Amino acid sequence: MVATPVEPLASQAPPNGWRWPSDQDGSGRTLGSDELELLTQVIESGTLTSTSGSQTAALEREFSRIVGAAHVIACSSGTAAIHAAVAALDLEPGDEVVTTAVTDIGAITPILFQGAIPVFADVDSDTCLVTADSIARCLSDRTRAVIVTHLFGHPCAMVPIMELAAATGLPVIEDCAQAYLARDGGRLVGSFGVMASFSLQQGKHVTSGEGGLLVTDDPSMARRARLFVNKAWPYGEAQPDHEFLALNYRLSELQAAVARAQLAKVEHFVERRISAAERLTRHLDGAAELGVPVARPGSEPSYWRYCLRVDEALVPGGPDALADRLRALGVPAGARYIRKPAFACRVIAEQRTFGSSRFPFTLARQEAVDYSPARFAGTALALRRMLVLPWNERITDRDVDVLATLLLDSVAALRDSVPR
Repeated sequence: MVATPVEPLASQAPPNGWRWPSDQDGSGRTLGSDELELLTQVIESGTLTSTSGSQTAALEREFSRIVGAAHVIACSSGTAAIHAAVAALDLEPGDEVVTTAVTDIGAITPILFQGAIPVFADVDSDTCLVTADSIARCLSDRTRAVIVTHLFGHPCAMVPIMELAAATGLPVIEDCAQAYLARDGGRLVGSFGVMASFSLQQGKHVTSGEGGLLVTDDPSMARRARLFVNKAWPYGEAQPDHEFLALNYRLSELQAAVARAQLAKVEHFVERRISAAERLTRHLDGAAELGVPVARPGSEPSYWRYCLRVDEALVPGGPDALADRLRALGVPAGARYIRKPAFACRVIAEQRTFGSSRFPFTLARQEAVDYSPARFAGTALALRRMLVLPWNERITDRDVDVLATLLLDSVAALRDSVPR
């Protein structure tokens, strides 16, 4: 299919009155009567807590049908979902969990709170995803689990990763916070590992402001994770007691109501994101300065964000200069996503954990905390040339066309700004 030609913009400026839809407000979020109807039911019931209400349980049932998981545990955030998953493994202090060097810190800190050591795998420089090979290089006799992140809505290559997991006996947790309904080989992400986490944060595919969902087919993992988000108190069981160290990570009925209304629209949201992304890819096809997102054969991304690879040799100033120019034109672009690898954040790099103890890093092997640049060549290259474009279901074809013009004109302006 051929994209509609992009009309040139005068003076490299967006049309009068044009505004990029933002997922931080109503211009880029689909919130309305459906959410209000369920919220009204909650308010009229007078029950706002999930331990007594009906909305959270209904949310769990409905998400179970969407993803095909036997058990769904709603919780207060995507970070809480990851934390519950790690806690369900019941790790020993000093155990190692292999994860990605490019992710939100909320997917890392739960490992530390459970007394375990995050061991960072390098990523593929084109996809920014961990691979079976990069994970394998991190394994030791202290490795107890692997967390894979389907970054920006692009699935990791799960078949070889699961083959590695089967050969080593390691459980895999999938971080699907950015990847609702993405597929690998026709199979939904979140259905490969022993557990998977999703996020309902403001900017995700579906939102309740904050919130998370943990899914699993393993009944023992499900029970322990549900206990963890309820202070280890087994509601409804005979002779309940606080069974182990745990937190209150419950979702409220108000959040669950909004999430239920959102989930009913998730297929449409994902379809619109994909359609808009494919349109932009067609517009940018052939632009030597910009590498469009890489989707492996059999991979079906759901585009939480649209990420370009900027060739610094062809675009003076690279992604930083291009992002600055786009922001001045009204497109909130960003260079390098998290700006630096997760292990370069102060909490990891300076081991700022519990007081001055440095725990659990005091239990780490030296190799597990070796963040030498040579070990992360893919990560460095991926972040150095990454330009992140915001994405949501309210982006129209016209928005994509305007964005494509602004991108290509900005690249040309930066290129022409250098004396020849």
